[in-house]
Amino acid sequence: TVSKLLLSELTPLVGAQHGTFYIAESGEEQDYLKLLAAYGASGSVPPQFNMGQGLMGQCAIEKRRALVTDVPQDYIRITSSLGAGTPLSIVVLPVLFEGETKAVIELASFRQFSDVNLAFLDQLTQSIGIVLNTIAATMRTEQLLKQSQALAEQLQKTNAELEEKAHLLAEQKNEVETKNREVEQAKAALEEKAEQLS
Repeated sequence: TVSKLLLSELTPLVGAQHGTFYIAESGEEQDYLKLLAAYGASGSVPPQFNMGQGLMGQCAIEKRRALVTDVPQDYIRITSSLGAGTPLSIVVLPVLFEGETKAVIELASFRQFSDVNLAFLDQLTQSIGIVLNTIAATMRTEQLLKQSQALAEQLQKTNAELEEKAHLLAEQKNEVETKNREVEQAKAALEEKAEQLS
């Protein structure tokens, strides 16, 4: 939701017509970038990039902005209902938090990105990094809270089972004590009878 909202606000703000937002994920074998949102995308947008793969993956590893001017005619097409064209400029931006790549954003425009646009994007990606880290921390906290609630429920259940078992043991102990008293009384009665008989 955040990535879609961000692209829908950011892309037109800097005069871009096309944008993608990839989030950094940890894989079993290696980390990768997963597509979360696209703006004005035509055709198929790759669902993921490995670290170091293409401009996106390279930007994630190097942790610095990549700017492509004079984009080749067959690179990508920005389309609308009235036509299609090749962008003049593409910028790939790493979103960092404490030196770690959290996401990568790519924007394409029919015009060159100005120095003001690029300075704004560089500053904004720092803020986005903080937002993404906060969201991830909140999600981890919620997950830990759910785990602790599940553990608390399990403990309550176990506690209730233990209390029930303790109650049953107490009842059994009372029964055994009652039986012992009965056996003692029967034994005393038998001894008395034996004495009477003798």
